[in-house]
Amino acid sequence: MNQIFKQILTALLLFASCTAFAQRGTVTGKVTDADGESLIGAAVQVQGASIGTITDVDGNYSLQLNAGTYTLEISYIGYAVTTRNITVGTGTTTLDISLESGATDLTEVVVSTGSRSSQRTILDSPIPIDVFGQNELKSTTQNSFDKALQYRVPSFNTVNTPVNDATTLLDPYEIRNLGPSRTLILVNGKRKNTSSLLYVQFSPGRGETGADLSAIPVDAIKRVEILRDGASAQYGSDAIAGVMNVILKDRYDYSTLTFRAGTTTSGGEDFVRRPGNGRGDTYGVSLNSGSNFGQKGYINYTIDLSQQNSAVRSGIIDVDTEIATFGGFPEQDQLIRDYLNDHPTGNNVNGTGEITAGKFLLNGGFSAGTLGNVYGNIAVVTKKVESFANFRAPYWRQDRGLLHARSDNGGKNYITEATLAFPEDDPDIYQGYIGYLPTFEGDLTDYTATVGVDNEHNGWKHDVSLTIGGNKQLYSVNNTVNRTLGTSSPVSFKPGGFSFNHVVSNLDVNKNITDAFGIAFGAEARSETYQIFAGDQASYFGEGANSFPGIREENARTNSRFNLGVYFDARFDVSPNFLINGTVRSEKYSDFGGASVWKLSSRYKMLDDKIILRGSVSTGFRAPSLHQIYAQSTQASSAGGTIVLSGLFNNLSAAARQLEIPRLTPEKSTNISVGVGLNPAKNFNISLDYYNINITDRIVYSSSVRAAENDSTSNLAQILKAGELESVQFFINGVETQTDGIDFVANYRNLEVGAGKLGISLSGNYTIKNEIVGTPNNPKPIADAGATILNNQVISLMEEGRPLYKAILGFDYNMGKLSVGLYNTLFGPTKFQDLDNGGSIMNHIKAEFDPAVVTDLVISYDITKKATFTLGVNNILNVLPKWDLVGIDQEGKDYLKNETDKSLLRGFLGFSGRYDILGYNGSQFSQLGTMINGNLSIRF
Repeated sequence: MNQIFKQILTALLLFASCTAFAQRGTVTGKVTDADGESLIGAAVQVQGASIGTITDVDGNYSLQLNAGTYTLEISYIGYAVTTRNITVGTGTTTLDISLESGATDLTEVVVSTGSRSSQRTILDSPIPIDVFGQNELKSTTQNSFDKALQYRVPSFNTVNTPVNDATTLLDPYEIRNLGPSRTLILVNGKRKNTSSLLYVQFSPGRGETGADLSAIPVDAIKRVEILRDGASAQYGSDAIAGVMNVILKDRYDYSTLTFRAGTTTSGGEDFVRRPGNGRGDTYGVSLNSGSNFGQKGYINYTIDLSQQNSAVRSGIIDVDTEIATFGGFPEQDQLIRDYLNDHPTGNNVNGTGEITAGKFLLNGGFSAGTLGNVYGNIAVVTKKVESFANFRAPYWRQDRGLLHARSDNGGKNYITEATLAFPEDDPDIYQGYIGYLPTFEGDLTDYTATVGVDNEHNGWKHDVSLTIGGNKQLYSVNNTVNRTLGTSSPVSFKPGGFSFNHVVSNLDVNKNITDAFGIAFGAEARSETYQIFAGDQASYFGEGANSFPGIREENARTNSRFNLGVYFDARFDVSPNFLINGTVRSEKYSDFGGASVWKLSSRYKMLDDKIILRGSVSTGFRAPSLHQIYAQSTQASSAGGTIVLSGLFNNLSAAARQLEIPRLTPEKSTNISVGVGLNPAKNFNISLDYYNINITDRIVYSSSVRAAENDSTSNLAQILKAGELESVQFFINGVETQTDGIDFVANYRNLEVGAGKLGISLSGNYTIKNEIVGTPNNPKPIADAGATILNNQVISLMEEGRPLYKAILGFDYNMGKLSVGLYNTLFGPTKFQDLDNGGSIMNHIKAEFDPAVVTDLVISYDITKKATFTLGVNNILNVLPKWDLVGIDQEGKDYLKNETDKSLLRGFLGFSGRYDILGYNGSQFSQLGTMINGNLSIRF
């Protein structure tokens, strides 16, 4: 009986499968533009169903459908969405589609950023959102994702820092001049981990940390959505300036193999003869590929390998400034003249460091039937970097008898045997001894991974996910010494490093209760861990390794925290034109308490969507990072025969308690934005948005606080003396800031010019106000001593360290196989007051960088249907940052009237000319000048 039952069941299953097969048909075709050129990656979707595909490298597509009548929707960025009705039989049905240019552009892409209750197009959104496709990012021909954004997003700024060491691993960035820690970075809508690096140099971003944007390979990106508005209520901490959501490529359409190479048009004198004569040559190869399976299954992966050599931009050292710094008696002064006559750059290797990187990213998903859609992604990047400290010339660091001409540091020994040849007080020590060049090397690993399931039941959409991520950096310092250790000093050191990791779980639920009303709610649980690794004892003992002392054992620690956040979002379409959206959120942190915030936004469309009014008001918060709470880096030195400490002390230290420095609490913000969008014609749109951001209890990294030279009686002086402290720095909720500005975007597409079509875009950002309100919150012992937590140098860095304005004018011309882009980026002025190098006179003088226009030319040609060559000439006019000294009061103006004093001061600000292009604080744009980059992309 059982055998008979099995046979009957087998027959029924076979009949059913044959019947199903007989009832299915295939739809094939080709998608082209109006000129008949194949469109690669066009989406072919069945309306009302989650069935679709993407055209391959030849523009062909294929769909298997049950017999019946369907409506196919065909879309491609830059082209009008087209629908076609088709009846599918049991055989093969052919449907070719030609798309017309113009009606669809990125403003009509459905974005996932900015609202929890429903997804909308940019034009429907009540808040300003920029969307950049991969082609727009790649057209910059920049070598990393963050630098590509620099030349496409006016409110986004980043630049290589003049003094590298750990920042060679990643450069600070910011939106709307608010620092990297106030822009939340998402990958496919999930929070990306921040870096473990805390920026401490006197350059923009000081005292903060941010995600490593350069770790994301551009070839893995489908598009980038940038929300230019406060969004703490929707996404939690860090979203004060805005949110950047990186959407990864998903469905596989074709494989792309890309070869990249580039160089700059000039190099500097390079003492260690770096590869490429200091031009900064770059090489890279990237593979993007994948596979589709089933109706919804896909895997899309990217492998990217790159090498960037050092670009040397060492300045010619000013002899008079060098003598004023290191001279003092005739023999020494003559030694300096002789040395710089032979070595005009002082053998410095300044510019950008050497970077070797490997990046891997995989994005995938599949249907699990009634369980829903399973999705996930994983990204891993490893980097190794090398940069150089200032060359230790013999009149600066003699270190007699310590170096021994060793070669136990991988053969990178630039110290001569003659170090031992002369006594320390011999003015002729230059004879045969040229000094040494310390190196900094860093190893970085950054990873992130997400797995989740989304589903829908009775109109309720829910998404559950788990994300992990981390960033670890370990450092090495070579070719230097620890003078305290004398002849037993090694020449290679391991000064320690940092690590940051987080685990994030999310639950998001939303439903359209009616066509006009929708709700969303959810929760996020997150744990974070920050670890400080001590260096080897030789790296921090006494004076420590010269150029980069190690992390002391007592400063090494591991700290963690946990937070839970919940939100509720409601959307109401009062009419088809009038939208109101509101969100509330509450979060609880294990280390400092909680925060509750809200947001209200609205949009009104008029004249058949030709005019769109929008606005929002919200409160926000930013939790102090674990880096800011627990980081401590103190250094021992001798003062008056006593070993004293100086450096960064965390807020839990005894020094902080004695100085009445309170524990860190969250920053609080109020954001207001109003804007208008205009769509006067089919291919022409304009948007103008005003923003106002007020931040109270803003966390700052203080100036170096010390007692006055002759002060021995103030409470501050006594606290420092009792603690054997020379000076202290710390993080504190120190100021209130106000930032106001305007964003402008205009696009005109598909202008017919000759045999091709021209697109014109103009976008800009202008900072109306970016300033500290009132005075810093000086703790009583500091205020009573007449000191301050923020000197003019730090204030200037916060208020004026990024461009006052920035605008990008672009022209894109497409004619068949040829595409030409011409882009002009205007960088407004920046200003700095460098008291560390210029002295107290810099309280009356600023170093001001002039506005400048950087012009890029990009030419792309389709050699075949499957191969494209692109040549980019960035900064084609070789424009370099230029700065001058400006008196801000009468004392400063009088000082600058003396040309000798002015020349010496300029020299001090650039370390005697070593950093003459940028100074020590940096500028608005790169010092590298003209860069030539080419890439060959092969599709298969």
